[in-house]
Amino acid sequence: MAKTMRRWEMDAIGRDRLRLREVPIPSPGQREVLVKVAAVSLNHRDKMVIESGRGLPITFPFTPGSDLAGTVVALGEGVTRFSIGDEVISTFTPDWIDGVRRGNARTPSYRTLGGYYPGVLADHVAFPEDWFVRAPATLDHAEASTLPCAGLTAWFALVERGRLHAGETVLVEGTGGVALFALQIAKAHGAEVIVSGTVEKLARARALGADHGIDRRREDWVDAVLGITADRGADHILELVGGPHLGKAIQVAAVGGRIHQIGALAGFDLAAPAMPLMLKDVTIQGIGTGHRRALEDLVRAVDRMGLKPVIDARYPLGDLAAALDHLDRGAFGKIVIEMA
Repeated sequence: MAKTMRRWEMDAIGRDRLRLREVPIPSPGQREVLVKVAAVSLNHRDKMVIESGRGLPITFPFTPGSDLAGTVVALGEGVTRFSIGDEVISTFTPDWIDGVRRGNARTPSYRTLGGYYPGVLADHVAFPEDWFVRAPATLDHAEASTLPCAGLTAWFALVERGRLHAGETVLVEGTGGVALFALQIAKAHGAEVIVSGTVEKLARARALGADHGIDRRREDWVDAVLGITADRGADHILELVGGPHLGKAIQVAAVGGRIHQIGALAGFDLAAPAMPLMLKDVTIQGIGTGHRRALEDLVRAVDRMGLKPVIDARYPLGDLAAALDHLDRGAFGKIVIEMA
């Protein structure tokens, strides 16, 4: 076995500080597994951490990235959850196994891979065995790598917290990774799906099963959603825009509807009218990915539903800069780095 590997590292915040370095392959410690990484899917959050640090307690040299798929190739002492040769994916929030997220009212926990903890853009990682779950049997490595953040976020919103069921209407904002997972999960549960996005991408969303498509740039966006639903509104809204757009989400929410607040592309300071929020008995649920048990549920569901993640592009490890540029332009689905 080789003694060295490639790993992306940065010694300070900024894309220009990223370097692909040759470093020793780590050895797994007590209850750790060594995973040979096959693929890493990128999130907008990765780009933000690289460019701004997001106020996280980053220790340099720092490796970005959080979502991997790979194979267990060595075991540390005391490992019981995996064997050599097992295919695994990472967990985005390793400390969150089930139930309520850690932290308190003053300091909610945000201990994630590629931020608080080291990242995964490397040929190998040695992490605690509890930080992994078994990969789906029906997906290749690149597809499986898209589940830990984007896939789980959509699943956690609609199924774990939202209790989605057949016959409900789901409004999905955008056509990125979380949005397209939500589209596919909603359709698999028998829901009617409206996708709001750019005109050039709506046809592709319909090909994935979307029942309706709306140009998100329309001035009468609210009227368009209400027209499709005959004024009933949407039972579930994946709010991926943030900022003042939350107000529009409340306007199109059904009575008793749920808004899953996930994104903040238009800003983290949310604004919305209070009266329809109260009169329609709307629930706003903050979603910050999800716990390990829900990821294990998603993995089983993927294998049974035959869900196939949408990958817009695959880049080799050395082309991280081009992959980040693609994120800047916007992707239809996910962007994946493949180690081979």
